[in-house]
Amino acid sequence: MKYILMGLLCLLSYEAKAQINGDSIGEVIVTGNMPPRDVTVSSPTRTFYKEDMELLGLHDLTDVVKKLAGVSVKDYGGIGGLKTVSIRNLGAQYTTVIYDGVCISNTQAGQIDLGRYSLDNVEEVSLTIGQDDNLMRSARHDVSAGVLSIMTERPHLTGKSYALRIGLQAGSFGLLKPSLRYWQKIGRKTLLSLDGTFTRADGAYPFTLVNGTLHTKEKRYNSDVISWKGEANIYHTFNDSSQLNAKAYYYYSERGLPGVVILYSNNNQERLWDENFFAQATYHKRFNQHWQLKGRLKYNHSWNRYEDTNMKYADGKITDIARQNEYYASATSGWQPTKTLSFSLAQDIAYNTLNSNIESQPNPERFTLLTSFTARLQTKRWQINGNLLATYITEHTDMGREPADRKRLSPSFSASFRLLNNETLFLRAMTKSTFRVPTFTDMYYLHIGNSNLVPEKAVEYNLGLTWHKNLAKNTSFHLTIDGYYNHVRDKIVCFPTTYIWKMTNFGKVRITGMDATAAIQLPIGKYLNTELTAAYSLQNAIDLSDKNKPTYHSQIPYTPKYSGNGSITIRTPWINIGYHINFCGERWSDPQNFDEYRLKPYADHNLTLSHQFNIRTTKLLLSFSIQNLTNEQYEIIQYYPMPGRNITASATWEL
Repeated sequence: MKYILMGLLCLLSYEAKAQINGDSIGEVIVTGNMPPRDVTVSSPTRTFYKEDMELLGLHDLTDVVKKLAGVSVKDYGGIGGLKTVSIRNLGAQYTTVIYDGVCISNTQAGQIDLGRYSLDNVEEVSLTIGQDDNLMRSARHDVSAGVLSIMTERPHLTGKSYALRIGLQAGSFGLLKPSLRYWQKIGRKTLLSLDGTFTRADGAYPFTLVNGTLHTKEKRYNSDVISWKGEANIYHTFNDSSQLNAKAYYYYSERGLPGVVILYSNNNQERLWDENFFAQATYHKRFNQHWQLKGRLKYNHSWNRYEDTNMKYADGKITDIARQNEYYASATSGWQPTKTLSFSLAQDIAYNTLNSNIESQPNPERFTLLTSFTARLQTKRWQINGNLLATYITEHTDMGREPADRKRLSPSFSASFRLLNNETLFLRAMTKSTFRVPTFTDMYYLHIGNSNLVPEKAVEYNLGLTWHKNLAKNTSFHLTIDGYYNHVRDKIVCFPTTYIWKMTNFGKVRITGMDATAAIQLPIGKYLNTELTAAYSLQNAIDLSDKNKPTYHSQIPYTPKYSGNGSITIRTPWINIGYHINFCGERWSDPQNFDEYRLKPYADHNLTLSHQFNIRTTKLLLSFSIQNLTNEQYEIIQYYPMPGRNITASATWEL
């Protein structure tokens, strides 16, 4: 109950920053105050900006995602632990992650590890549940149940030809993270951006092991990480005002995978090496006020090596090496025949390969063709969007039976209606049909893979109310409430057969819930400005697979009935203070909701103090954060204890 009260007390929000999407079709002339985009869109959307993240001391992408309503993060603990995101508990495979407008893919596992992405050069993070309102999106945007978009900071040079930023972050458990960013103006219409980050940490943090009435102090091991990340960006504007953005990205890491902690077994020897390189380019040209074109090209190479040292293996060690390659192209054409009517047609082509050192690996190849057609009607009070996605997938393998080709049409619809002419009060509705194609792991991994799997089918429904009110000068209030219903058929699960486990289409899941966000910006006196934000979720996600099973009508694993967060930022000329809390109700680690599988509720408090010094033409930002302020021990995944109280200090110098 105390966590519910926290959520209700925190249901105050932030001043949502108004943003006009550069990919929107047609010219928009705005007079007066522009309503926040999160309020006017037809699908639930939440956006965090760089300033918000700095004030709250959010250093990792997962810290930001945990503050989004309707989102759950699976965190296996430690700096090197795997971190994935699921939208309204449909599964991590239903979330598309976008990096500077182009999708990140992992055909092998179907989910993206957010732990490898930092916020050093990130300008904006946004989450859209359902259909993105951006008409110039790629067809891949329409595949999943929602889109997590990461936008890096574009160079903004005023009065000089270059800019340099040096950063250093240090903290508990051996964390050391230097970073470097360099901007350079090359010619009149070309900008260059270079970013590099190094991270190391031993990750050895203490925790309390509970064994009945016995409590002992232990330490978490094999959670160390060393990683390098670098990227180069070029932004060029042609004489006809068309734009070309190109990016080259490289990431390498070696990390320990902290294992389960059961009684006094805390010894784990699993190691993971990751290497990822991709190059992508985006070209955008507006021919006239009616026509525009956006093209995307990407090559992605991923390599990972998994190693486990254990006497259960014949040679005392197992080493799995996998390589993925993807070749991707996309083109989107936008047409606006009238002021109120717009259309877009997107065509995506992708070719994926997977090679592995595992015996009897079929080395699958997948060819994907996606075609998306979108229509929009926008009047003074109405915005109506309709979309139809056509999917065609074919595969080839070196051995074994090849799966049948997949062909499917997936429609979606969304609308928002302004209820009152003189109020920023909107009613919105959305429905979307999606399906998850089995990953290479689902179909081909050792003996459990099943090439006969059919895609999961999911249908989303959403009905919401949004309101924004300017109460006085620099004072505003913001509220969104969304109720939803999701239904999943042919859910892919690992099911025991006579001798071994096998992937099969078996499950059915029904998910109902409510997400609410609220906010207020409130200046106090001449020098004090306060912003409060919050999100609260109620969710009932039950298994409907088999009436004769004990799991029937049970809450699916790791799905809390309620969860949420709240934050407050106080800005003064002398110091900025940021406080935020994440809280989560009870969950179960097993489909059978018995006491032995219950994970207790928790609340994670964080406090940040920061100040920016302006020294001549340079800026120095100092920040100090305390995470898990109350030193509460909790688990997001059972037997994977999270770190207790820890600190982070950072300094960023801009020249």
